[in-house]
Amino acid sequence: MTRRAVGLGQRLRRRSAQRRLFQLATVGCALALAPSGWLFVSAGDRVGTVASAPGAPVAVVFGAGLFEGKPSPYLAHRLDAAVELYERQKVQAILVTGDNGRTSYDETDAMRRYLIEHGVPEVRVVGDYAGFDTWDSCTRAHRIFGVDRAVLVSQDFHVRRALALCEAAGIESYAVGVPEVRDATWLYGGLREIPGAGKAMLNAWLRPDPLFLGPREPGIPRALADAGAGRADDGGTAVR
Repeated sequence: MTRRAVGLGQRLRRRSAQRRLFQLATVGCALALAPSGWLFVSAGDRVGTVASAPGAPVAVVFGAGLFEGKPSPYLAHRLDAAVELYERQKVQAILVTGDNGRTSYDETDAMRRYLIEHGVPEVRVVGDYAGFDTWDSCTRAHRIFGVDRAVLVSQDFHVRRALALCEAAGIESYAVGVPEVRDATWLYGGLREIPGAGKAMLNAWLRPDPLFLGPREPGIPRALADAGAGRADDGGTAVR
């Protein structure tokens, strides 16, 4: 075999290997993005704004970090949206679900204080201290706090995952996507959703128990009873 023929054979093998590598990369990208596609398709038209949100007994606000013991800007924006939902009488109670895994870090009480300081009655604000991730927050909202129908509040890049997981947990849901400036923080949050979508798909399929379960909590029924009493005093109908 001539040197020219050997060289041609090597180039052909190299091109074949490159094609296989490209095909494997394409398949890998498709598999990696498939869960994100599932989230967008499953959300349908159930993601919107405070103005477009339907009425529901409860708003569920997911934790998003603290800054010197107070809600981070992203978390404050979520809480502001929840306050607006309450003021528009679209919800009667607010469940804040966050991380209190150590004594020095308490998202939930920081969220509760913020809402109360912004005019939501204390009895209408209920805290879940074991919302360590979105699935735990959703399944505990249903199994521990008795939430069957809710408006979910989070940033626009996260709400579809929250919506899919709360639906899988048994909560009829609508999601309010809080808009943010498309800066580095928003881009980081969006990139985190790619692996988060894969985990969400597994959680929706396997439906594992949360890290902590425990007994039923009376906070949401008590809040809705208070709302019903207020409506009855006004001659209205209690929320069911």
